[in-house]
Amino acid sequence: MRIVDTHLHLVYQERFRYPWLAGAPSLNRNFTLADYLAEAKPLGIEAMLHMEVDVAEPDMEAETAFVTSLGEGVVGAIAACRPEHADFPELAERYAANPRVKGLRRILHESPDELGRRPIFQDNIRRLAPLGLTFDLCVLARQLPIAVEIARAAPDVQFILDHCGVPNVKDQALDPWRADMTALAELPNVAAKISGVIAYGDPEHWKVADLRPFVEHTIEAFGWDRVVWGSDFPVCTLTANLTRWVEATHEIIAGASEPEKAKLLHANAERIYRLAV
Repeated sequence: MRIVDTHLHLVYQERFRYPWLAGAPSLNRNFTLADYLAEAKPLGIEAMLHMEVDVAEPDMEAETAFVTSLGEGVVGAIAACRPEHADFPELAERYAANPRVKGLRRILHESPDELGRRPIFQDNIRRLAPLGLTFDLCVLARQLPIAVEIARAAPDVQFILDHCGVPNVKDQALDPWRADMTALAELPNVAAKISGVIAYGDPEHWKVADLRPFVEHTIEAFGWDRVVWGSDFPVCTLTANLTRWVEATHEIIAGASEPEKAKLLHANAERIYRLAV
């Protein structure tokens, strides 16, 4: 079954600055589209949505312009932004003028908790609805109540929660993550992304059984109509590789119907992110 990858990171260090990579030596190198496609194509991945890579702030728009020009299956991008800034409305309008920009993201899991609660942040996020842009929520498990506040404050915006809410898979910390995910799923304008969880398991000894309760609860909470799939490449290479993550996904959803699998692996992504695939 064909797959739409909604969470592909590409790293081109000769083009852009990535300050955070200095603290991530295992990822501190180039990860190009050619690198990714060599492994992705045999796995049935036919289309990709590029996810911003937290480049230096002056490089945000240049990164977006570059990745939306790549082609070769890259059908759209989620662009970096700073909703806490007063010039956000102008930035959002510039992004919206590019039909390949499908949404925006501001990483919150490495920011102060109060950032997403600022009135200017929430007011600016509401501006995305008339522009037809989504917003990816990237929060830690303990920050899921903040995600609820943000999504509730902008009911007309389509949100997508990244990485199953970043649970502690290694320690099997299902609670209170489970209850917080259920609370977020009660908001109809939020979908969830099945991605990233292998990076939160035991780096050397994770098993599919470790991932299963987190993936299955996410799907149960949000339903098959509000889940999408993402590789989180190259972050997935910290504990496995793209092939192993795709294999694990297929193993976890083996008992689902073919229509349910299609929703997770491509159909929902095409609808939620408005992709022309």
